[in-house]
Amino acid sequence: MTTNEPLRIGVLGAARIAELSIVKPARTCGHRLVAVAARDRDRAEAFAAAHGVERVADSYADLVADPEVEVVYNPLANSLHGPWNLAALQAGKHVLTEKPSASNAEEATEVGEAVAKAGTVFMEGFHYLFHPVTQRLHELLDNGELGDLRHVEAMVAMPAPSADDVRWSFPLAGGALMDLGCYSLHALRMLAPWAGGAPRLVAARGGEREGAPGVDEWLYADLEFPGGVTGTARCHMAYHRWQMSCRIVGTRGEATAMNFVQPHLDDRVVVRTAAGERTEELGRRSSYTYQLEAFTAHLRDGAPLALEAGDALTSMRLIDECYQAAGFPVRPHTVLPTTA
Repeated sequence: MTTNEPLRIGVLGAARIAELSIVKPARTCGHRLVAVAARDRDRAEAFAAAHGVERVADSYADLVADPEVEVVYNPLANSLHGPWNLAALQAGKHVLTEKPSASNAEEATEVGEAVAKAGTVFMEGFHYLFHPVTQRLHELLDNGELGDLRHVEAMVAMPAPSADDVRWSFPLAGGALMDLGCYSLHALRMLAPWAGGAPRLVAARGGEREGAPGVDEWLYADLEFPGGVTGTARCHMAYHRWQMSCRIVGTRGEATAMNFVQPHLDDRVVVRTAAGERTEELGRRSSYTYQLEAFTAHLRDGAPLALEAGDALTSMRLIDECYQAAGFPVRPHTVLPTTA
């Protein structure tokens, strides 16, 4: 297999996010969108026609069994991440999944075990990590301009989706932490190299969505790193505006990524030190494209991959801890019907 051979990608579902997260990156990188499947075949056919997908599979099961599909991309509802990731891995596919990778840590453990057995590549899609915006934050710590890391705060918030949105459904593993806060927690976790190791949860608090028992409308978590660095990871799914910022504070200065989750909309990093303030613009090329390039380089050339199955399990364990500390139930395990 040559290093420039296109990936052969199958897409589970016809979610709107897929255009940004996999269709456009695949086109940019020259990969094939081999198949798509959805619960509603008409939606799948419309998606295929709109985005140049080669064919429509009759079901999710048919798609993951398709011998021509090499990589399964999973952007389904949160509750369907774990079971369909498992199904794809058991079919011998590489998997690129939307976050979070599962509904809870127990499910994520099963996925990790399936990865080890399958010997294929599994990655949870924390695309922000591959963009120059986040890499610049890390570089500013690495080169010493900000001094020693002392504090970090990440806030990922959005106006409320409609009341019938799946993100407000407990059975479908919804909630602000699952949809948004996983980015905040992950961004803090990725600072471990400059903070003496992985963070631990100190406290968490949150508010329940009215009319959606067990579902968090917002959740704030306080963390502490072994080196004494502190952090706050906040998320809010009924906020008065969009905010997706990450601020790191060191002994010599601080830097803020204005939109680390969606740098294609705002690529600014504001740096403040004793020398003054400056704004760096790191480029609005899609973070999803950088992610797919990294995934491809690993599959085709064996290049190192920043995120692997073990990272997904660590993230899910921390999410469960936050829910329990804030007084919320862990999201339920999902078992597919035998006719799925």
